[in-house]
Amino acid sequence: MPQPEGAELEAIRAKRDELRKQFVKPLEERGGSPTRGVHHIALICKDVEETIRFYQEFLGFPLVELVENRDYRGSSHFFFDLGSKNLLGFFDFPGHDHPAFMETIGAVQHLALSISPERFDEIKSKLDEAGIEYLGPDRGVEDSLYIRDPNGVGIEFYREELGEFEGTTLIK
Repeated sequence: MPQPEGAELEAIRAKRDELRKQFVKPLEERGGSPTRGVHHIALICKDVEETIRFYQEFLGFPLVELVENRDYRGSSHFFFDLGSKNLLGFFDFPGHDHPAFMETIGAVQHLALSISPERFDEIKSKLDEAGIEYLGPDRGVEDSLYIRDPNGVGIEFYREELGEFEGTTLIK
């Protein structure tokens, strides 16, 4: 994908700086969020068993529920435990022809999952052993590994504490 350059790039950066100044308040001045957090993220999968095998057997996220979707007969709705009471949910929609993943407006670009340095090293080794391609930690982002699941969903394993970004505490 072509990246902006020259005057276009400078205009984009200037606009971002304006937005940051206008909307990002210092930590001590921010109010709390109006919600308790993410209950679950719901994504679509092409194959229930393949998705379970990848998330539970390969990545180690426990499958905690598998039921019929309450508003589409025959469709499965299932959840994995991501830690900290966060769930990752999937649906399948038998009979639907779904296009392959594409990076576009409204699509999930990636899910960033906080992991310990030890787990980061374990996952990197596991990906290497399985021959699964990933990006990082070679692109100047030393604390991230990026993969795609069997459905095309981007997963980032981020060696950073929850509520922090690049060493800066964003939320307490």
